[in-house]
Amino acid sequence: MACYVTIILSIVLYLVLNLVEGAPEVPCYFIFGDSLLDNGNNNDLDTAARANYPPYGVDFPDGPTGRFTNGRNIADFLAEHLDFDHYIPSFASATGDEILEGVNYASGSAGIRNDTGSHLGYRIYLGKQLENHKVTISRIADLLGNTTLAKNHLNKCLFIVGIGSNDYINNFLMPDVYQSSHLYSPTQYATLLIQQYSQQLKELYSDGARKIALFGLPQIGCIPDQLNQHSTFFCVDSTNKAVQLFNKNLKALVDDLNTNFSDAKFIYINMYSISSAIAITLLNNPCCQISKTMPEGQCIPGKSPCLIRATHFFYDNFHPTEIGNNIATSRAYRALLPSDSYPMDIRHLVRANNLYYDDQ
Repeated sequence: MACYVTIILSIVLYLVLNLVEGAPEVPCYFIFGDSLLDNGNNNDLDTAARANYPPYGVDFPDGPTGRFTNGRNIADFLAEHLDFDHYIPSFASATGDEILEGVNYASGSAGIRNDTGSHLGYRIYLGKQLENHKVTISRIADLLGNTTLAKNHLNKCLFIVGIGSNDYINNFLMPDVYQSSHLYSPTQYATLLIQQYSQQLKELYSDGARKIALFGLPQIGCIPDQLNQHSTFFCVDSTNKAVQLFNKNLKALVDDLNTNFSDAKFIYINMYSISSAIAITLLNNPCCQISKTMPEGQCIPGKSPCLIRATHFFYDNFHPTEIGNNIATSRAYRALLPSDSYPMDIRHLVRANNLYYDDQ
């Protein structure tokens, strides 16, 4: 009898181990941010910041879905690295128990500040994204039985936040539209942004997030929009210096959050250095034909993009191509250089509480 029980237990253990082996690295994955991560939340909003029309999505299996690129974005590629067999649905489309595996709240033109991007129309700024997350938590509580079980579930999830670019592109760097650059120096503005961001991240922690990857800002001074505005072929140094002030403060905030919340782990993804490295290998000019009216700087609807998209870093004047997103996500997930992430990459973040994992 004992031998029979042992055989049965061995079979059960074998089946369990094989099921686990094919499972995602985390049970759930939540996304907050702007157009670099948006996968359709802006589609039905009254805004110029939409990408649910061709030539966006020309290389995506479902065509134009609201992703601001020709194919997959960073959120999509990270889902693949995490071994999900599907992409995380947008908050606008997520239904039923699929929310247990995650939701994408990102919104094009959104910022840390509520007013950022307002000249483009409605957008789901970070504070509102956090409100939407509370709605999801309530739905998860209904599915699992109570709020405690919902929070326990969320403790195991990966959360990524990629926001702040629009607080410069569609706020501080538009002195004719927004007052921020008249009221604050670049140093003061970066400090102000981080102070507000800190409170928002603490709210995310209080709602159950324990593994949080924060994406720093890329080299905004090198995007085609900035080069056009300054009539130059070279990166705009003043813009990049302002962005670096934000990134420096964000990295310091990671240390502060990890010190104050010892049961959580925050990491910083250095998109500034990663984007710099990608720009060296790919063409800097946009792949699609650019609109000079609203939405200015985005692709002209219906116009064919360049044929060899894999050689271009930018798809329009603001957003990377699929190849750019792929390279950036690969380095965020598994750091190529020590400077790519701090204090660890996403791969180690998601495995931080696992008993076994290699260090390769």
